[in-house]
Amino acid sequence: QVHLVESGGGLVQPGGSLKLSCVGSGFTFRNYAMSWYRQAPGKERELVASISGFGGTTNYRDSDEDRFIISRDNDKNTVYLQMNSLKPEDTAVYYCKAVRSTSAYWGQGTQVTVSS
Repeated sequence: QVHLVESGGGLVQPGGSLKLSCVGSGFTFRNYAMSWYRQAPGKERELVASISGFGGTTNYRDSDEDRFIISRDNDKNTVYLQMNSLKPEDTAVYYCKAVRSTSAYWGQGTQVTVSS
C-alpha cells in the first residue's frame, strides 16, 4: 500500500524558514518524479516545485525559484522542500505528489502558516 507522509509544517513569522519532508513507502521511490503542491483557502491547488527521480532536474514556479529548494534522498525515500524568506501569501496546505507514467499518489498535506 502506497503512503506519502508530509511533515515539517507549522507557524512561522514572515521572513522565516521551514523545511518540509515527505516520506514515501509502498512503491519504488527512486522511479518516481516528486512534486510539492500547495492549496490556500479558496484557491486551486498549485504546483510549487518538482524533481526528477534521481534529482537531476528540478522545476519551480517562477516566483519561488529564489526562495524554495526541492531536493530528495532516495536512500531515505524522502523529498524535501526548503522554504526561505516566507511570506504571508505562502500560507497553505502543502502536499507532496509522486508521479510515474499514469500512476500518481498524494500525501495528506501539512499546514504552513506564515503570520506575525
